[in-house]
Amino acid sequence: MEFSYTKRLDCPVMAETLFVSQTADRAAAYSEIAPQIAALINSERDVTANLANIAAAIKQTFGFFWVGFYIAKGGELVVGPFQGPIACSRIAFGKGVCGTAFSTGETQIVPDVDKFPGHIACASESRSEIVVPIFSSRDEVWGVLDVDSDRLDDFDETDAVGLRSIVRILEKKLSEEPV
Repeated sequence: MEFSYTKRLDCPVMAETLFVSQTADRAAAYSEIAPQIAALINSERDVTANLANIAAAIKQTFGFFWVGFYIAKGGELVVGPFQGPIACSRIAFGKGVCGTAFSTGETQIVPDVDKFPGHIACASESRSEIVVPIFSSRDEVWGVLDVDSDRLDDFDETDAVGLRSIVRILEKKLSEEPV
């Protein structure tokens, strides 16, 4: 895995290409993109820029319907950078899949969103979902990574492990920079 850099106004800019095997299964794809995401956000201090690039990398690699972040602000989750159709702007703690992941601090894998009690339908095309909590350096939930698929039962423990590995990279970065 290699990145190429260009110089513009004395600022290094990361190449737009992720290197992922065309025949890779999901576990292999997560293993391949995790170090690339770490390299991508390593020299960037801005949280929004990093969240945007992480969402783009996951969407580009897997083609999921929606990939993005909700961040705890003012007693609720507020949409952050994402890739996909328009999203719900705010979600109450404990409500929907995102609010549940935030309140419990546990990854939520939902094979059929229509069967999840209190599911918030931001997009009717969403059929399954996985949400991974993001912890601050004080071990408090800071936000969540939300991934939706337009296919039923699209997520399993492989995705949970892979997405948690990406979230751990983000958590490490968040602990290094003031949020």
